[in-house]
Amino acid sequence: MSVLARILRHTYRFPLLSTLSLLLAVTCTALVLVLPGVTLRFIDVIMAKHRPDLILSTAALGIGAILARQFLFTLRSYLNNGLELKLTHLVRVELYAKLQRLPVKWFDSNASGEIMSRVADDVPAMDRVMIEGVDQALAALLQFLIVMGFMLYHSWELTLVTLLPLPFIGLIASWWARRSEPMWRASSEASSALNAILHDNLSGIRQIKAYTVEPKALATFDKASRKVGEKHLTVMRGQAIVWPAVSFIAESGIILMVAFGAHWALTGKLTPGVVISFLVAWGFLFDPISRINPLSQIFTRGIVAAKRVFQIIDTPDESHLTEGERPAVFHGHVRFEKVCFHYAGDAPAISDLSLEAKPGETIALVGATGAGKSTVLNLFTRFYEPTAGRILIDGIPLADVSKEWLRDQLGYVTQETFLFNTTLRENLLLAKHDATEAELWAALQAANAADFVRASPDGLDTLAGERGGRFSGGEKQRLSIARALLKNPPLLLLDEATSALDNRTERLVQQALENLRADRTCFVIAHRLSTVQQADRICVLDHGRLIEEGSHAELIARNGAYARLCEASFALDPRPPA
Repeated sequence: MSVLARILRHTYRFPLLSTLSLLLAVTCTALVLVLPGVTLRFIDVIMAKHRPDLILSTAALGIGAILARQFLFTLRSYLNNGLELKLTHLVRVELYAKLQRLPVKWFDSNASGEIMSRVADDVPAMDRVMIEGVDQALAALLQFLIVMGFMLYHSWELTLVTLLPLPFIGLIASWWARRSEPMWRASSEASSALNAILHDNLSGIRQIKAYTVEPKALATFDKASRKVGEKHLTVMRGQAIVWPAVSFIAESGIILMVAFGAHWALTGKLTPGVVISFLVAWGFLFDPISRINPLSQIFTRGIVAAKRVFQIIDTPDESHLTEGERPAVFHGHVRFEKVCFHYAGDAPAISDLSLEAKPGETIALVGATGAGKSTVLNLFTRFYEPTAGRILIDGIPLADVSKEWLRDQLGYVTQETFLFNTTLRENLLLAKHDATEAELWAALQAANAADFVRASPDGLDTLAGERGGRFSGGEKQRLSIARALLKNPPLLLLDEATSALDNRTERLVQQALENLRADRTCFVIAHRLSTVQQADRICVLDHGRLIEEGSHAELIARNGAYARLCEASFALDPRPPA
């Protein structure tokens, strides 16, 4: 009930539409009394008292009421559809805004396909409870009470006979509602898992084709799809038993009502018109009961969907996203003090790390794969928080500054470049919203990307394709570097920024990066050690620990881990130093 109450509170955002819809529902419902009333008049007045002069007016009254009811129903449906669309949009935007405020760590444990399922499928299912479920349920309850009032007015005894099946129907419906919720939840979770597999397979379609594992991918999808069908079929089997039983009980009540009504009509206790009007009214009385099955599905699925939506909305926001210190001056003095970090359930990725970058220095992080280099940058951007120790920037603990302010100071170029499926112009403007045309082309020129952008069909207005799929890896990386150049940040984080470039392009981009690094702090990660030799200091990491630190010449002279890395690097990649 708390979940349902929370769903209902969303309708208060549009009080005028909600109130108008409710008034139309009341009016439409009240008009159902016209048909049994007209029937009673035809039999007990027009036929019994031989009043043919009343036939035309009575028929006109009945037809007019039915016409008015259908018109109001059409208007109500139109309003409800508009209200549902507004609510769905509102909740979707609220959910998306919440997703943007969640920490990166949360996304590590939640599949993209499942998140998409909650936004695309669960939100409409939740809103359907508000529009179809609550609206129909209130209208059904109101109709039931109005028709029952009509019956009680004409014969309370026959009304009690008519209502005899209701307790049994209520017990069955209540039992099934409790029983079916976990079934719908399992069905919804299976659908989310299917969406996650589909998302992964579409994202990795090149890998699937490259390794010719299409049959295996199809088998995995087939298994997940079958599971969705099985979970949904479990619910359908239950409904196939429950609702025919409910219909049997309800329709058996007609026989009881007609039997008692006929007996009392023969004894003179009731008029034939009352019995016939009860028979007509029975359809309106039990019409709400016939809606129990679809309404039960709407409510159960909607409650399950709402729980999944609210689970995200109730997740704590990323801390210090907007609140925290915002220093007016940024010098770029960075210090790690005995920092430790480990991913959930894994061995420590960073252990007792202490290092310092003075303003304007370039610090290179080198080491074997898995040494913790990228983790250092992830901690500095505060995508993750240290489990021990602290990081300071200009003497201020990083934990005390606003993440939004911090990330505004950073230019972060990763080895996994990402372009949104929009124009190149819009991808670049992410870095600087008010950049001029000249600034865009200057950044592209500095990143050696101007030539291929000019050669593209629409220049800056060329669509990048999904994940930038219309461009090669090297082109995407140069566009990513151009984006960082356009931002012109006071602090640079370069994670394998030139890994996808050929020798000639790398030298050109290295020159651009060297110009960009001037007078600003920079952290560089590179497997090609020829690209980090000019760094002010090189830090060698091994399993998250700092094992060596110094300039290129100093570390070569020590003939330690860095020297061995250089030997291996130049043996595999024999190119002259940058």
